[in-house]
Amino acid sequence: MDESGIRRRGLMLVLSSPSGAGKTTISREILKEDGNLILSVSATTRPKRPGERDGVDYHFVDESAFRNMADSGELLEHAQVFDRYYGTPRKPVEDALSAGRDVLFDIDWQGTQQLSGKMSKDLVRIFILPPSQDELERRLHTRAQDSPDVVKSRMEKAADEMSHWDAYDYIIVNEQLERSVEQVRSILTAERLRRDRLLGLEDFVHRLRTTG
Repeated sequence: MDESGIRRRGLMLVLSSPSGAGKTTISREILKEDGNLILSVSATTRPKRPGERDGVDYHFVDESAFRNMADSGELLEHAQVFDRYYGTPRKPVEDALSAGRDVLFDIDWQGTQQLSGKMSKDLVRIFILPPSQDELERRLHTRAQDSPDVVKSRMEKAADEMSHWDAYDYIIVNEQLERSVEQVRSILTAERLRRDRLLGLEDFVHRLRTTG
């Protein structure tokens, strides 16, 4: 808080995209350059992989603990992926927002819908689109070197994911990475200045109008 007495409530920045459209790369660039933005750490029931750290990469819990978290309302969103569960713990997010820190979410449309139902006023939703189907397919081949069948399956899933574009506040066509990163930065800057995120603003303006 500065001498104005104004402080800001943090926001929840969601980036979603079909696989291969560039969401993860954009997220890394934004996090690297913005000290007030932190990545949401999910809880999961999948086993820890070599090199992963509990509380940094994921909160690793067993299925019973995860179900208890979901049933007691401790998760903002959660989903089952094959035989594993993933979800966003509520408390770390709410603590960050109260402290004026922003939280980045790398989640899909279903997770975004759950967040929208619980904390819509804090949410900023961005969907990343590829410039074309051909470019998306090229990126999938280049990135993972998957078999043609796997790429075809990813392309079919991408078509379904892109059908939900209209559930987002902002759309970015990721044709050139640096430009897309700058567009996300611009959105973040503007959203941080929204009147309803600035706490103490009414008192500050009142003082300006009455001083002297």
